[in-house]
Amino acid sequence: MNGNGAAAERVETVIIGGGQAGLATGFHLRRRGRPFVILDANQRIGDAWRQRWDSLRLFTPARYNGLPGWRFPAPPLSFPTKDEVADYLDAYAARFDLPVRTGVDVDGVHRDGDRLVVTSAADRFEADNVVVASGAHHCPRIPDFAAELNPSIVQLHSSEYRSPRQLRYGPTLVVGAGNSGAEIALEVSRTHPTSLSGRSVGQLPVKHGTNTARFVLPLVRFAGNHVLTLASPIGRKAMPRFLANGAPLVRTKRKDLAAAGVEFLPRMTQVRNGFPAFEDGRVLEVANVIWCTGFAPGLGWIDLDIFGDDGRPVHRRGVVPGAPGLFFVGLQFQYAATSDVLPGVGRDADYIADQIATRVVTREVGAEPVLGRDVTPPVGR
Repeated sequence: MNGNGAAAERVETVIIGGGQAGLATGFHLRRRGRPFVILDANQRIGDAWRQRWDSLRLFTPARYNGLPGWRFPAPPLSFPTKDEVADYLDAYAARFDLPVRTGVDVDGVHRDGDRLVVTSAADRFEADNVVVASGAHHCPRIPDFAAELNPSIVQLHSSEYRSPRQLRYGPTLVVGAGNSGAEIALEVSRTHPTSLSGRSVGQLPVKHGTNTARFVLPLVRFAGNHVLTLASPIGRKAMPRFLANGAPLVRTKRKDLAAAGVEFLPRMTQVRNGFPAFEDGRVLEVANVIWCTGFAPGLGWIDLDIFGDDGRPVHRRGVVPGAPGLFFVGLQFQYAATSDVLPGVGRDADYIADQIATRVVTREVGAEPVLGRDVTPPVGR
């Protein structure tokens, strides 16, 4: 029974998250004839994209952004807006009649005997398999010293930022020099004196645009999908850097920022007298701070002993050895550098759906299969 007295619903597989990872997993389970339900906290499929900043566009052209079974409905070399992505996900679920239940905010997963139990405020599901597809970028990460900033300073995480209209008049600091920080700093610099704080993450050595999409991005995509993987020595060596720093700058380069008048600052390390202070000792008086400092997966609601010393789930390509029946899709570098983005999530979803189907069939004959053997060592240790 759940808190409302209703009986638990039995489902073979529960997929938590109705974004690209969850929908792709549902597509592949449907192809294999396996029953499942997708639970999503948002009121509409694609809302996680709709809630991002207004001018956001994908870095990859539409030809690479389709989920399995349906290409992205846009000119192949165009760069879709975040709203076009959201609408595509909504239409994708309808096209393949995927059983998505919106407005279900999962707050717990635990084991009860040989089943996994998924709970929300109003629902309880008992499942043989649970796929966590809630996204690698779930909980905003902001340093603790942000609370020491002068209360007059407007503070926004990149997940809250929509446009420069949210900001006070005056100097603006963007903290975090990855792709989000660079894109937001360039936009804000058109209306506010802007500084960008953080270590360089490198950059794609060509200009982003149609020609790049035609000639260079196919090579970048191939490297991200097939070279930088956990199956290759170079991929295993690159993984820690990707997890720590993210991808190199793609569209907005440091020369673009410099041309727009953006000031580059070293890493922000503390707050002094209510204002940001940096590792070179400088203090900057600002009216606004935008935190482009990334996200944590936000998996504390999983009540299972599956996490390594770094707080990440221990898994083999999304299969969790310490919790039979638990799987992940959409984690950062789950198998490859593209695992958490549209061009790469379909392959991982296919793999996990195959693992689930194998597990179900094997259990029907009275055995528990050993899954996820093709990638070593386990990620997260």
